[in-house]
Amino acid sequence: MSAGNAGYAVRIAEEPADREACLAVRKEVFVREQGVPEDIEYDTYDAGAVHVLAVREDGVPLGTGRLLYGEAAAAKNGGDASVGSLGRLAVTREARGLGVGAALVRAIEDAARARGLTAVDLHAQTQALGFYERLGYVAYGPEFPDAGIPHRSMRRSL
Repeated sequence: MSAGNAGYAVRIAEEPADREACLAVRKEVFVREQGVPEDIEYDTYDAGAVHVLAVREDGVPLGTGRLLYGEAAAAKNGGDASVGSLGRLAVTREARGLGVGAALVRAIEDAARARGLTAVDLHAQTQALGFYERLGYVAYGPEFPDAGIPHRSMRRSL
C-alpha cells in the first residue's frame, strides 16, 4: 500500500469489501454523475482485472481504476498481450484535485510492470486528455464515442 500525501492511501483491491468499494465509486461517478447506463458500466472483464482503490484515512473510498492484462487487454488494444489496458478510472467529486487520479494511474502502472507489461493503453474521455498527457500518455488515432462520450486512445511505455 502506498501512502498518499493528502490523507489517503492507494492499494490493490483484493478483499471483497475493497472490490465492492471500487464498484460503488464507479457507480457514483460513471452511472450517477455521467449518465453511463449501469448495464454497460460493469462487464465480464471486471472478474479478471486488477482493481486499485484509493481510500481516505477513515476508510471512505475516494477513487478506483482497473488494469486488464493478457487476452483481456489484447482484446482492447489491437492484439498486443505485452500492453496492459487501464480503464474505469474514477475519482469521487469531493476527492478531485487531491492527486488521487494520478496516484491511481501510477498504482496501475506498477501492477502492469509487476506483470511484465511494456506499456499501458487507455481510452480517455477527451475532456481528460490533458490529465493523462501530464502523466506521460500520448494520444493516437481518431476520436470515438464510448457510452455516448467522446474518447481518444492513449499509450504510455513503461
